[in-house]
Amino acid sequence: MVAPLIANPKDPLPLLLIVLSAVTGLVDAVSILGMGQVFVANMTGNIAFLGFAIGKAPGFEAPRHIVALLAFLIGALAGGWIANAFAQSSRRRWLLTVATIEATLFWTAAVVALGFDADNLSPVLRLFTMIGLSALAMGLRNATVRRLKVPDLTTTVLTLTLTGLAADFSLTGGESQNWRRRVGAVVAIFLGAVIGTVLVRTSGLVVALVVTGVMVLVGTIAYALHPASGVMAGEPGP
Repeated sequence: MVAPLIANPKDPLPLLLIVLSAVTGLVDAVSILGMGQVFVANMTGNIAFLGFAIGKAPGFEAPRHIVALLAFLIGALAGGWIANAFAQSSRRRWLLTVATIEATLFWTAAVVALGFDADNLSPVLRLFTMIGLSALAMGLRNATVRRLKVPDLTTTVLTLTLTGLAADFSLTGGESQNWRRRVGAVVAIFLGAVIGTVLVRTSGLVVALVVTGVMVLVGTIAYALHPASGVMAGEPGP
């Protein structure tokens, strides 16, 4: 059942990115439901939420969104630096390094979440620390995925993915070559959001953040075991 999601069966990189898309749904569920209505992965939504906060909409606090945006940018900066540093290395080594850092950031956020009251969003210092660590991880991820250049699999943004599904549909005369991976990305983020919601409601933020880190690292290790991951880091994905 996995094969239709992969354009090139010799390289399972698209499958890894679909797994990471599920992680996006999970982590945004965690941040929206447990960190005071703030996105740590979707910066488009975060910009809109910041606008709501500036417009004095109830429940939206500008500092949370500003911290998320700044941390995301720092993470993206680090991601670009790491990608350049590993340009002459293997994709396996590069992605494992990034995944280890990303998972560590989520697990550190889980430690910070111990004793945090998600209903009252206190202590505030823990709240901002969790937002910062999670957004930092997602900025790192986005910069890395951008360098991979795998069509239709950004792991975070679905607007262009959905547009591609509709605009390239056969009824419009389009070829719709990547419809399987597009559908896979949409379904993955949806399921990730469902899983994240269930985890937050039943087990709290700590478990949800630990699971997030595990998914990132285990998924990347599984990809690293495949021979295709040995290509040069700078080679575009399938």
